[in-house]
Amino acid sequence: MHPTTTVRFAPSPTGALHIGGIRTLLYNYLFAKKKGGTFLLRMEDTDKKRLIPSAEAYITESLHWLGIVPDAGPLQGGKYGPYRQSERTALYQQYLQPLLAGGYAYYAFDTAEELEALRERMQAAKATTASYNAVSRGVMKNSFTLPASIVTEWIASGKPYVIRLKMPHKETIRFYDLLRGWVKVETATLDDKVLLKADGLPTYHFANVIDDYLMQVTHVIRGEEWLPSTPLHVLLYRYLGWEAAMPQFVHLPLLLSPDGKGKLSKRHADQYGFPVFPIAWESEDLTVKEGFREKGYLPEAIWNFLALLGWNPGNSQEVFTKEALIEAFSLERLGKSSVQFDITKANWFNRQHIQKQPAVQWVGYFQTAAAKEHIYPSETEAIAICTVVQERVTFPEDFWKEGSCFFLEPLTYDANLLQQKWNKQTEALLLCFMQALVLLTKWEDCTLKQTLQSVIQGQPLAAFLPILRMALTGRKTGPDLIAIMRCMGKEITYKRIHSFLAQMSNQTAR
Repeated sequence: MHPTTTVRFAPSPTGALHIGGIRTLLYNYLFAKKKGGTFLLRMEDTDKKRLIPSAEAYITESLHWLGIVPDAGPLQGGKYGPYRQSERTALYQQYLQPLLAGGYAYYAFDTAEELEALRERMQAAKATTASYNAVSRGVMKNSFTLPASIVTEWIASGKPYVIRLKMPHKETIRFYDLLRGWVKVETATLDDKVLLKADGLPTYHFANVIDDYLMQVTHVIRGEEWLPSTPLHVLLYRYLGWEAAMPQFVHLPLLLSPDGKGKLSKRHADQYGFPVFPIAWESEDLTVKEGFREKGYLPEAIWNFLALLGWNPGNSQEVFTKEALIEAFSLERLGKSSVQFDITKANWFNRQHIQKQPAVQWVGYFQTAAAKEHIYPSETEAIAICTVVQERVTFPEDFWKEGSCFFLEPLTYDANLLQQKWNKQTEALLLCFMQALVLLTKWEDCTLKQTLQSVIQGQPLAAFLPILRMALTGRKTGPDLIAIMRCMGKEITYKRIHSFLAQMSNQTAR
Protein backbone atom coordinates (compact mmCIF):
# COMPACT_ATOMS: atom_id res chain seq x y z
CA MET A 1 0.00 0.00 0.00
CA HIS A 2 1.25 3.45 -0.88
CA PRO A 3 1.90 5.65 2.17
CA THR A 4 0.12 8.71 0.74
CA THR A 5 -3.55 8.82 -0.20
CA THR A 6 -3.67 9.81 -3.86
CA VAL A 7 -6.75 10.35 -5.99
CA ARG A 8 -7.24 11.68 -9.47
CA PHE A 9 -9.87 13.45 -11.51
CA ALA A 10 -9.37 12.39 -15.10
CA PRO A 11 -11.79 14.06 -17.51
CA SER A 12 -11.74 13.65 -21.27
CA PRO A 13 -11.62 17.10 -22.92
CA THR A 14 -14.40 16.25 -25.36
CA GLY A 15 -16.93 18.82 -24.13
CA ALA A 16 -18.17 20.73 -21.10
CA LEU A 17 -17.97 19.25 -17.63
CA HIS A 18 -21.37 17.97 -16.53
CA ILE A 19 -22.42 18.81 -12.99
CA GLY A 20 -22.28 15.09 -12.19
CA GLY A 21 -18.61 15.18 -13.10
CA ILE A 22 -18.16 18.16 -10.81
CA ARG A 23 -19.65 16.13 -7.95
CA THR A 24 -17.15 13.33 -8.67
CA LEU A 25 -14.33 15.88 -8.76
CA LEU A 26 -15.50 17.33 -5.45
CA TYR A 27 -15.65 13.97 -3.66
CA ASN A 28 -12.13 13.15 -4.85
CA TYR A 29 -10.85 16.51 -3.66
CA LEU A 30 -12.61 16.35 -0.27
CA PHE A 31 -11.28 12.84 0.37
CA ALA A 32 -7.71 13.77 -0.58
CA LYS A 33 -7.69 16.86 1.61
CA LYS A 34 -9.33 15.07 4.54
CA LYS A 35 -6.58 12.44 4.39
CA GLY A 36 -3.80 14.99 3.88
CA GLY A 37 -3.20 13.35 0.53
CA THR A 38 -2.69 14.31 -3.11
CA PHE A 39 -5.26 15.37 -5.68
CA LEU A 40 -4.20 14.88 -9.31
CA LEU A 41 -5.77 16.34 -12.45
CA ARG A 42 -5.14 14.22 -15.55
CA MET A 43 -6.38 14.94 -19.06
CA GLU A 44 -7.38 11.73 -20.80
CA ASP A 45 -7.17 13.17 -24.31
CA THR A 46 -6.46 10.14 -26.51
CA ASP A 47 -9.88 10.15 -28.21
CA LYS A 48 -8.82 12.35 -31.11
CA LYS A 49 -12.11 12.01 -32.98
CA ARG A 50 -14.10 13.59 -30.15
CA LEU A 51 -11.42 15.93 -28.79
CA ILE A 52 -12.45 19.61 -28.59
CA PRO A 53 -9.45 21.97 -28.41
CA SER A 54 -11.14 24.45 -26.05
CA ALA A 55 -12.33 21.80 -23.60
CA GLU A 56 -9.11 21.56 -21.55
CA ALA A 57 -9.09 25.31 -20.94
CA TYR A 58 -12.76 25.05 -19.98
CA ILE A 59 -12.00 22.35 -17.42
CA THR A 60 -9.13 24.39 -16.01
CA GLU A 61 -11.27 27.51 -15.69
CA SER A 62 -14.07 25.52 -14.05
CA LEU A 63 -11.69 24.27 -11.37
CA HIS A 64 -10.35 27.79 -10.90
CA TRP A 65 -13.88 29.15 -10.37
CA LEU A 66 -14.61 26.39 -7.86
CA GLY A 67 -11.42 27.25 -5.98
CA ILE A 68 -9.88 23.81 -6.50
CA VAL A 69 -6.15 23.74 -7.16
CA PRO A 70 -4.71 20.33 -8.09
CA ASP A 71 -1.56 19.21 -6.32
CA ALA A 72 -0.32 17.99 -9.69
CA GLY A 73 -1.65 18.40 -13.20
CA PRO A 74 -1.01 19.75 -16.70
CA LEU A 75 -0.41 23.27 -15.41
CA GLN A 76 1.14 22.45 -12.04
CA GLY A 77 3.40 19.62 -13.22
CA GLY A 78 4.42 16.94 -10.77
CA LYS A 79 6.84 14.06 -10.35
CA TYR A 80 4.65 11.56 -12.23
CA GLY A 81 3.90 13.79 -15.24
CA PRO A 82 3.19 14.59 -17.92
CA TYR A 83 -0.47 14.75 -17.02
CA ARG A 84 -1.90 14.69 -20.55
CA GLN A 85 -2.21 11.18 -21.92
CA SER A 86 -1.40 12.41 -25.42
CA GLU A 87 2.06 13.30 -24.10
CA ARG A 88 2.55 9.80 -22.62
CA THR A 89 1.87 7.65 -25.69
CA ALA A 90 5.44 6.32 -25.99
CA LEU A 91 5.25 5.20 -22.38
CA TYR A 92 2.23 2.94 -22.94
CA GLN A 93 3.90 0.89 -25.66
CA GLN A 94 6.26 -0.85 -23.27
CA TYR A 95 3.37 -2.29 -21.28
CA LEU A 96 1.79 -3.93 -24.32
CA GLN A 97 4.66 -6.35 -24.85
CA PRO A 98 4.27 -8.26 -21.55
CA LEU A 99 0.58 -8.69 -22.31
CA LEU A 100 1.24 -9.95 -25.82
CA ALA A 101 4.08 -12.22 -24.70
CA GLY A 102 1.97 -13.70 -21.90
CA GLY A 103 -0.94 -14.45 -24.23
CA TYR A 104 -3.14 -11.90 -22.44
CA ALA A 105 -3.50 -9.69 -25.52
CA TYR A 106 -3.46 -10.18 -29.27
CA TYR A 107 -3.37 -8.41 -32.63
CA ALA A 108 -6.68 -8.09 -34.49
CA PHE A 109 -6.90 -7.06 -38.16
CA ASP A 110 -10.67 -7.05 -38.64
CA THR A 111 -12.10 -4.27 -40.77
CA ALA A 112 -15.01 -2.09 -39.77
CA GLU A 113 -17.23 -4.00 -42.20
CA GLU A 114 -16.23 -7.36 -40.72
CA LEU A 115 -16.92 -6.13 -37.20
CA GLU A 116 -20.34 -4.86 -38.24
CA ALA A 117 -21.11 -8.20 -39.87
CA LEU A 118 -20.16 -9.94 -36.60
CA ARG A 119 -22.52 -7.69 -34.63
CA GLU A 120 -25.34 -8.41 -37.04
CA ARG A 121 -24.79 -12.16 -36.79
CA MET A 122 -24.81 -11.97 -32.99
CA GLN A 123 -28.01 -9.91 -33.01
CA ALA A 124 -29.68 -12.30 -35.44
CA ALA A 125 -28.76 -15.19 -33.15
CA LYS A 126 -30.14 -13.19 -30.20
CA ALA A 127 -26.86 -13.79 -28.40
CA THR A 128 -26.74 -12.53 -24.81
CA THR A 129 -22.94 -12.47 -24.68
CA ALA A 130 -20.54 -9.81 -25.92
CA SER A 131 -19.86 -9.75 -29.66
CA TYR A 132 -16.05 -10.06 -29.89
CA ASN A 133 -15.36 -12.68 -27.23
CA ALA A 134 -13.77 -16.02 -26.42
CA VAL A 135 -16.01 -17.77 -28.94
CA SER A 136 -16.26 -15.33 -31.83
CA ARG A 137 -12.57 -14.41 -31.83
CA GLY A 138 -11.98 -17.88 -33.29
CA VAL A 139 -13.61 -16.89 -36.58
CA MET A 140 -12.13 -13.38 -36.89
CA LYS A 141 -8.81 -12.14 -38.28
CA ASN A 142 -6.41 -12.03 -35.34
CA SER A 143 -3.18 -13.51 -34.07
CA PHE A 144 -5.03 -16.55 -32.69
CA THR A 145 -6.48 -17.54 -36.05
CA LEU A 146 -3.73 -16.38 -38.42
CA PRO A 147 -0.29 -17.97 -38.87
CA ALA A 148 2.46 -16.09 -37.01
CA SER A 149 4.20 -15.38 -40.32
CA ILE A 150 1.11 -13.63 -41.68
CA VAL A 151 0.75 -11.59 -38.52
CA THR A 152 4.38 -10.48 -38.76
CA GLU A 153 4.04 -9.72 -42.45
CA TRP A 154 0.87 -7.69 -42.04
CA ILE A 155 2.32 -5.66 -39.17
CA ALA A 156 5.51 -4.97 -41.16
CA SER A 157 3.51 -3.92 -44.23
CA GLY A 158 1.53 -1.38 -42.22
CA LYS A 159 -1.81 -3.16 -42.37
CA PRO A 160 -4.14 -1.53 -39.81
CA TYR A 161 -4.63 -3.44 -36.59
CA VAL A 162 -5.71 -3.04 -32.99
CA ILE A 163 -4.52 -4.85 -29.90
CA ARG A 164 -7.26 -6.50 -27.85
CA LEU A 165 -7.31 -7.96 -24.37
CA LYS A 166 -7.97 -11.72 -24.36
CA MET A 167 -10.93 -12.00 -22.02
CA PRO A 168 -10.93 -15.29 -20.08
CA HIS A 169 -13.66 -17.79 -20.99
CA LYS A 170 -16.28 -18.51 -18.32
CA GLU A 171 -14.51 -16.93 -15.38
CA THR A 172 -15.92 -14.94 -12.46
CA ILE A 173 -14.09 -11.71 -11.70
CA ARG A 174 -14.47 -10.40 -8.17
CA PHE A 175 -13.47 -7.00 -6.87
CA TYR A 176 -14.31 -4.98 -3.79
CA ASP A 177 -16.04 -1.61 -3.97
CA LEU A 178 -15.81 0.47 -0.80
CA LEU A 179 -19.39 1.64 -1.31
CA ARG A 180 -21.04 -1.48 -2.72
CA GLY A 181 -19.05 -4.34 -1.22
CA TRP A 182 -18.03 -7.36 -3.31
CA VAL A 183 -18.97 -7.19 -6.99
CA LYS A 184 -18.98 -10.30 -9.21
CA VAL A 185 -18.97 -10.22 -13.02
CA GLU A 186 -18.98 -13.17 -15.44
CA THR A 187 -16.46 -12.83 -18.27
CA ALA A 188 -18.99 -14.33 -20.70
CA THR A 189 -20.76 -10.96 -20.59
CA LEU A 190 -17.59 -9.04 -21.48
CA ASP A 191 -15.93 -8.53 -24.85
CA ASP A 192 -12.27 -8.47 -25.82
CA LYS A 193 -11.75 -4.75 -25.31
CA VAL A 194 -9.37 -2.82 -27.55
CA LEU A 195 -6.25 -1.69 -25.69
CA LEU A 196 -4.44 -0.01 -28.56
CA LYS A 197 -6.39 1.64 -31.38
CA ALA A 198 -5.47 1.56 -35.07
CA ASP A 199 -4.11 5.11 -34.81
CA GLY A 200 -1.50 3.89 -32.32
CA LEU A 201 -3.14 5.56 -29.33
CA PRO A 202 -4.22 3.64 -26.23
CA THR A 203 -7.87 3.38 -25.29
CA TYR A 204 -9.18 4.87 -22.08
CA HIS A 205 -9.16 1.50 -20.36
CA PHE A 206 -5.53 0.72 -21.01
CA ALA A 207 -4.04 4.17 -20.43
CA ASN A 208 -6.18 4.65 -17.36
CA VAL A 209 -4.76 1.59 -15.61
CA ILE A 210 -1.17 2.36 -16.59
CA ASP A 211 -1.42 5.94 -15.39
CA ASP A 212 -3.17 5.11 -12.14
CA TYR A 213 -0.42 2.62 -11.34
CA LEU A 214 2.50 4.87 -12.30
CA MET A 215 0.98 7.87 -10.53
CA GLN A 216 0.48 5.73 -7.41
CA VAL A 217 -3.26 6.37 -7.21
CA THR A 218 -4.64 4.71 -4.09
CA HIS A 219 -8.37 5.33 -4.56
CA VAL A 220 -10.41 5.53 -7.77
CA ILE A 221 -13.61 7.47 -7.03
CA ARG A 222 -15.79 7.69 -10.13
CA GLY A 223 -19.38 7.39 -11.37
CA GLU A 224 -21.20 4.10 -11.42
CA GLU A 225 -21.30 4.17 -15.23
CA TRP A 226 -17.69 2.92 -15.04
CA LEU A 227 -18.68 -0.09 -12.95
CA PRO A 228 -18.97 -2.42 -16.01
CA SER A 229 -15.42 -1.47 -17.05
CA THR A 230 -13.85 -2.31 -13.71
CA PRO A 231 -13.46 -6.08 -14.36
CA LEU A 232 -11.30 -5.22 -17.37
CA HIS A 233 -9.18 -2.94 -15.22
CA VAL A 234 -8.85 -5.63 -12.56
CA LEU A 235 -7.60 -8.10 -15.20
CA LEU A 236 -5.04 -5.61 -16.47
CA TYR A 237 -3.68 -5.12 -12.95
CA ARG A 238 -3.47 -8.89 -12.59
CA TYR A 239 -1.85 -9.54 -15.97
CA LEU A 240 0.71 -6.78 -15.51
CA GLY A 241 1.66 -8.08 -12.07
CA TRP A 242 0.35 -5.06 -10.21
CA GLU A 243 -2.57 -6.62 -8.37
CA ALA A 244 -1.07 -5.84 -4.95
CA ALA A 245 -0.96 -2.13 -5.86
CA MET A 246 -4.47 -2.00 -7.33
CA PRO A 247 -6.37 1.05 -6.03
CA GLN A 248 -9.51 0.80 -3.96
CA PHE A 249 -12.66 1.49 -5.97
CA VAL A 250 -15.65 3.66 -5.17
CA HIS A 251 -18.42 3.91 -7.78
CA LEU A 252 -20.73 6.80 -7.02
CA PRO A 253 -24.49 6.58 -7.61
CA LEU A 254 -26.09 8.51 -10.44
CA LEU A 255 -27.56 11.99 -10.33
CA LEU A 256 -31.14 11.66 -11.53
CA SER A 257 -33.40 14.18 -13.25
CA PRO A 258 -35.72 16.25 -11.03
CA ASP A 259 -38.58 13.81 -11.68
CA GLY A 260 -36.33 10.84 -10.87
CA LYS A 261 -36.80 9.35 -14.33
CA GLY A 262 -33.37 8.78 -15.78
CA LYS A 263 -29.89 10.24 -15.47
CA LEU A 264 -29.61 14.03 -15.29
CA SER A 265 -28.81 15.40 -18.74
CA LYS A 266 -28.62 18.61 -20.77
CA ARG A 267 -32.15 17.85 -21.98
CA HIS A 268 -33.42 18.15 -18.41
CA ALA A 269 -31.63 21.48 -18.04
CA ASP A 270 -33.46 22.83 -21.07
CA GLN A 271 -36.74 21.35 -19.88
CA TYR A 272 -36.58 22.69 -16.32
CA GLY A 273 -34.56 25.84 -16.96
CA PHE A 274 -31.46 25.30 -14.84
CA PRO A 275 -27.77 24.89 -15.71
CA VAL A 276 -25.89 21.60 -15.72
CA PHE A 277 -22.44 23.05 -16.44
CA PRO A 278 -20.24 24.83 -13.88
CA ILE A 279 -19.49 27.77 -16.19
CA ALA A 280 -20.81 28.87 -19.58
CA TRP A 281 -20.02 26.56 -22.47
CA GLU A 282 -19.98 27.55 -26.14
CA SER A 283 -20.57 24.49 -28.28
CA GLU A 284 -19.24 23.95 -31.77
CA ASP A 285 -22.47 25.27 -33.29
CA LEU A 286 -21.79 28.53 -31.36
CA THR A 287 -24.76 28.13 -29.03
CA VAL A 288 -23.93 29.13 -25.48
CA LYS A 289 -25.23 27.34 -22.41
CA GLU A 290 -25.04 29.36 -19.20
CA GLY A 291 -23.32 27.74 -16.27
CA PHE A 292 -23.89 27.99 -12.54
CA ARG A 293 -21.36 30.84 -12.41
CA GLU A 294 -23.27 32.97 -14.91
CA LYS A 295 -26.57 32.25 -13.15
CA GLY A 296 -25.15 33.80 -9.98
CA TYR A 297 -24.36 30.74 -7.88
CA LEU A 298 -21.44 30.97 -5.46
CA PRO A 299 -18.71 28.32 -5.61
CA GLU A 300 -19.22 27.66 -1.89
CA ALA A 301 -22.90 26.98 -2.48
CA ILE A 302 -22.14 24.55 -5.31
CA TRP A 303 -19.66 22.72 -3.06
CA ASN A 304 -22.30 22.50 -0.34
CA PHE A 305 -25.14 21.49 -2.67
CA LEU A 306 -23.20 18.80 -4.54
CA ALA A 307 -21.53 17.36 -1.45
CA LEU A 308 -24.95 16.60 0.05
CA LEU A 309 -26.18 14.98 -3.17
CA GLY A 310 -25.06 11.52 -2.12
CA TRP A 311 -23.21 12.15 1.15
CA ASN A 312 -24.46 13.05 4.60
CA PRO A 313 -22.52 14.24 7.67
CA GLY A 314 -24.37 11.97 10.09
CA ASN A 315 -26.24 14.85 11.73
CA SER A 316 -28.75 17.54 10.80
CA GLN A 317 -26.18 20.12 9.67
CA GLU A 318 -26.73 21.34 6.13
CA VAL A 319 -24.70 24.51 5.64
CA PHE A 320 -20.94 23.94 5.43
CA THR A 321 -17.97 26.07 4.53
CA LYS A 322 -15.35 24.46 2.30
CA GLU A 323 -13.12 23.88 5.30
CA ALA A 324 -15.95 22.30 7.27
CA LEU A 325 -16.78 19.96 4.39
CA ILE A 326 -13.20 18.75 4.25
CA GLU A 327 -13.20 18.16 7.98
CA ALA A 328 -16.52 16.27 7.98
CA PHE A 329 -16.16 14.24 4.78
CA SER A 330 -15.76 10.48 4.78
CA LEU A 331 -16.35 7.76 2.21
CA GLU A 332 -18.26 5.75 4.80
CA ARG A 333 -21.15 8.22 4.73
CA LEU A 334 -21.67 8.10 0.98
CA GLY A 335 -25.06 6.75 -0.04
CA LYS A 336 -25.60 3.84 -2.41
CA SER A 337 -28.84 5.07 -3.99
CA SER A 338 -29.19 7.44 -6.92
CA VAL A 339 -30.14 11.01 -5.97
CA GLN A 340 -32.66 13.33 -7.61
CA PHE A 341 -31.34 16.72 -8.67
CA ASP A 342 -33.31 19.50 -6.96
CA ILE A 343 -32.44 22.99 -8.19
CA THR A 344 -34.60 24.58 -5.49
CA LYS A 345 -32.19 23.13 -2.93
CA ALA A 346 -29.26 24.62 -4.85
CA ASN A 347 -31.03 27.99 -4.67
CA TRP A 348 -31.53 27.54 -0.94
CA PHE A 349 -27.83 26.84 -0.42
CA ASN A 350 -26.93 29.88 -2.50
CA ARG A 351 -29.16 32.04 -0.30
CA GLN A 352 -27.55 30.66 2.86
CA HIS A 353 -24.03 31.35 1.64
CA ILE A 354 -24.89 34.86 0.45
CA GLN A 355 -26.29 35.64 3.88
CA LYS A 356 -23.10 34.38 5.53
CA GLN A 357 -20.99 36.99 3.71
CA PRO A 358 -20.60 40.60 4.89
CA ALA A 359 -22.84 43.02 3.03
CA VAL A 360 -19.84 45.00 1.78
CA GLN A 361 -19.00 42.05 -0.50
CA TRP A 362 -22.13 42.72 -2.56
CA VAL A 363 -21.74 46.48 -2.94
CA GLY A 364 -20.04 46.12 -6.32
CA TYR A 365 -22.96 44.14 -7.74
CA PHE A 366 -25.41 46.67 -6.38
CA GLN A 367 -23.58 49.76 -7.64
CA THR A 368 -22.97 48.26 -11.09
CA ALA A 369 -26.66 47.45 -11.53
CA ALA A 370 -27.67 50.87 -10.21
CA ALA A 371 -25.34 52.63 -12.64
CA LYS A 372 -27.21 51.02 -15.54
CA GLU A 373 -30.23 53.00 -14.33
CA HIS A 374 -28.04 56.14 -14.01
CA ILE A 375 -28.22 55.92 -10.25
CA TYR A 376 -24.99 56.23 -8.29
CA PRO A 377 -25.34 55.36 -4.60
CA SER A 378 -22.36 55.95 -2.35
CA GLU A 379 -20.64 52.97 -0.77
CA THR A 380 -22.21 53.85 2.57
CA GLU A 381 -25.70 53.89 1.03
CA ALA A 382 -25.06 50.66 -0.86
CA ILE A 383 -23.80 48.85 2.23
CA ALA A 384 -26.83 49.97 4.24
CA ILE A 385 -29.28 48.82 1.56
CA CYS A 386 -27.48 45.53 0.93
CA THR A 387 -27.61 44.86 4.66
CA VAL A 388 -31.37 45.44 4.75
CA VAL A 389 -32.24 43.27 1.73
CA GLN A 390 -29.61 40.56 2.16
CA GLU A 391 -31.95 38.09 3.87
CA ARG A 392 -34.22 38.15 0.80
CA VAL A 393 -31.53 37.56 -1.81
CA THR A 394 -30.90 34.29 -3.65
CA PHE A 395 -28.51 35.55 -6.33
CA PRO A 396 -26.17 38.58 -6.39
CA GLU A 397 -28.33 40.27 -9.03
CA ASP A 398 -31.20 40.21 -6.54
CA PHE A 399 -29.53 42.90 -4.44
CA TRP A 400 -30.55 45.53 -6.98
CA LYS A 401 -33.93 43.89 -7.66
CA GLU A 402 -34.73 44.07 -3.95
CA GLY A 403 -33.00 47.38 -3.28
CA SER A 404 -33.97 49.44 -6.32
CA CYS A 405 -37.13 50.59 -4.53
CA PHE A 406 -34.96 52.77 -2.29
CA PHE A 407 -34.21 54.95 -5.32
CA LEU A 408 -37.11 54.37 -7.72
CA GLU A 409 -40.39 55.87 -6.53
CA PRO A 410 -43.46 53.70 -7.15
CA LEU A 411 -45.45 54.72 -10.22
CA THR A 412 -48.38 52.40 -9.65
CA TYR A 413 -49.87 50.51 -6.74
CA ASP A 414 -51.45 47.08 -6.56
CA ALA A 415 -55.18 47.42 -7.20
CA ASN A 416 -56.11 44.18 -5.44
CA LEU A 417 -54.28 45.17 -2.27
CA LEU A 418 -55.89 48.61 -2.30
CA GLN A 419 -59.33 47.06 -2.69
CA GLN A 420 -58.71 44.79 0.30
CA LYS A 421 -56.88 47.14 2.67
CA TRP A 422 -57.52 50.77 1.74
CA ASN A 423 -60.28 52.48 3.73
CA LYS A 424 -60.92 55.63 5.70
CA GLN A 425 -59.39 54.23 8.88
CA THR A 426 -56.19 53.19 7.10
CA GLU A 427 -56.00 56.57 5.40
CA ALA A 428 -56.32 58.39 8.71
CA LEU A 429 -53.62 56.25 10.32
CA LEU A 430 -51.22 56.81 7.43
CA LEU A 431 -51.79 60.59 7.50
CA CYS A 432 -51.24 60.66 11.25
CA PHE A 433 -48.06 58.60 10.92
CA MET A 434 -46.68 60.91 8.22
CA GLN A 435 -47.32 63.95 10.37
CA ALA A 436 -45.66 62.30 13.39
CA LEU A 437 -42.54 61.55 11.31
CA VAL A 438 -42.07 65.27 10.63
CA LEU A 439 -41.58 65.89 14.34
CA LEU A 440 -38.84 63.27 14.78
CA THR A 441 -35.41 64.66 15.61
CA LYS A 442 -33.65 61.28 15.68
CA TRP A 443 -34.10 58.99 12.67
CA GLU A 444 -33.31 55.68 14.33
CA ASP A 445 -34.91 52.25 14.60
CA CYS A 446 -36.09 52.80 18.16
CA THR A 447 -37.70 56.21 17.50
CA LEU A 448 -39.33 55.00 14.28
CA LYS A 449 -40.75 51.98 16.09
CA GLN A 450 -42.03 54.11 19.00
CA THR A 451 -43.67 56.52 16.57
CA LEU A 452 -45.37 53.71 14.70
CA GLN A 453 -46.66 52.16 17.93
CA SER A 454 -47.94 55.47 19.26
CA VAL A 455 -49.90 56.13 16.07
CA ILE A 456 -51.44 52.69 15.84
CA GLN A 457 -52.35 52.48 19.56
CA GLY A 458 -54.05 49.12 19.42
CA GLN A 459 -55.50 49.52 15.95
CA PRO A 460 -55.32 46.32 13.80
CA LEU A 461 -52.11 46.08 11.80
CA ALA A 462 -53.41 43.70 9.11
CA ALA A 463 -54.54 46.59 6.90
CA PHE A 464 -52.17 49.37 7.84
CA LEU A 465 -48.72 47.73 7.52
CA PRO A 466 -49.26 46.39 3.97
CA ILE A 467 -50.47 49.84 2.89
CA LEU A 468 -47.48 51.55 4.52
CA ARG A 469 -45.14 49.13 2.74
CA MET A 470 -46.80 49.74 -0.60
CA ALA A 471 -46.66 53.50 -0.11
CA LEU A 472 -42.94 53.32 0.55
CA THR A 473 -41.82 50.69 -1.97
CA GLY A 474 -44.73 49.92 -4.28
CA ARG A 475 -44.44 46.28 -3.25
CA LYS A 476 -46.50 43.85 -1.23
CA THR A 477 -43.53 42.13 0.39
CA GLY A 478 -40.03 43.10 1.42
CA PRO A 479 -37.64 43.61 4.32
CA ASP A 480 -38.55 44.93 7.75
CA LEU A 481 -40.46 48.21 7.48
CA ILE A 482 -38.48 49.97 10.20
CA ALA A 483 -35.23 49.09 8.41
CA ILE A 484 -36.67 50.35 5.12
CA MET A 485 -37.57 53.74 6.60
CA ARG A 486 -34.28 54.07 8.44
CA CYS A 487 -32.41 53.35 5.21
CA MET A 488 -34.56 55.63 3.04
CA GLY A 489 -34.14 58.54 5.37
CA LYS A 490 -36.65 61.07 6.62
CA GLU A 491 -37.05 63.11 3.45
CA ILE A 492 -37.73 60.19 1.08
CA THR A 493 -39.96 58.38 3.56
CA TYR A 494 -42.12 61.49 4.02
CA LYS A 495 -42.22 62.17 0.30
CA ARG A 496 -43.27 58.59 -0.58
CA ILE A 497 -46.15 58.60 1.91
CA HIS A 498 -47.23 62.07 0.81
CA SER A 499 -47.23 61.05 -2.86
CA PHE A 500 -49.23 57.94 -2.11
CA LEU A 501 -51.85 59.86 -0.13
CA ALA A 502 -52.11 62.46 -2.87
CA GLN A 503 -52.62 59.80 -5.54
CA MET A 504 -55.25 58.03 -3.48
CA SER A 505 -57.03 61.35 -2.88
CA ASN A 506 -57.06 62.11 -6.61
CA GLN A 507 -58.48 58.68 -7.40
CA THR A 508 -61.22 59.18 -4.80
CA ALA A 509 -62.02 62.60 -6.21
CA ARG A 510 -62.48 61.13 -9.69
